[in-house]
Amino acid sequence: MTMDDKVRATHPSMMPIDDSMLSRESWKIFQIMAEFVEGFERLAHIKPSVSIFGSARTPVDHPYYKLTEEIALALSDAGFSVVSGGGPGLMEAANKGAYAGKSPSIGLNISLPQEQSANAYQDISLHFRHFFSRKVMFVKYASAYVVCPGGFGTLDELAEILTLVQTNKTRRIPIILVHRPFWEGLLSWFKHTLAAEGTIDPGDLDLIQVLDNPKEVVDAIFNHYEERGFEPSAEEREVLLDL
Repeated sequence: MTMDDKVRATHPSMMPIDDSMLSRESWKIFQIMAEFVEGFERLAHIKPSVSIFGSARTPVDHPYYKLTEEIALALSDAGFSVVSGGGPGLMEAANKGAYAGKSPSIGLNISLPQEQSANAYQDISLHFRHFFSRKVMFVKYASAYVVCPGGFGTLDELAEILTLVQTNKTRRIPIILVHRPFWEGLLSWFKHTLAAEGTIDPGDLDLIQVLDNPKEVVDAIFNHYEERGFEPSAEEREVLLDL
């Protein structure tokens, strides 16, 4: 045995598995399963729905808050359940607008060291410990994604849905960015760096729409489904089973 082999043999990944560690990991699996079961049971009847994302840090008196609230109200009155992260800021604005409308307001809350308080405008309120299961619930029943100005968490959700649609892991749905001035720098980088360098196809940019007011958002979603309806096709249902 060489010296490299001896060093490799003492690496933690090569050592016998600690049963207590396995027990902890197994318990996490059951926690995730429980979150999936509750999510599927409570959200199965919210369709059609729209998932709205945005910053948890945006104050109530900010124009983005009012805009998000108006978009959510317009979607709710148009017959869409509205799903948000359940927290403060633009998540609260989305739930508040939907709560004032005709359709259910849903919050997918998660425990975080900061920004973790649930807002008061939720007809259905789910609480998650794991981002993974929460992410699935955002996608599973969504007929569209509306992405308002936000930070890393918002960008994470945007990248997630773009990747899923780009790779055909979920059906193509409207992905709408709200307020063009906020997103112009990112979109320019997508076009002039990512597409130019070949890390995405130029056609991938067509997955995104950029709109500025509630009517445009509602119209864009209805236009997308005008000839096909909101229910997934048989082929799309097979794809959705992967989620």
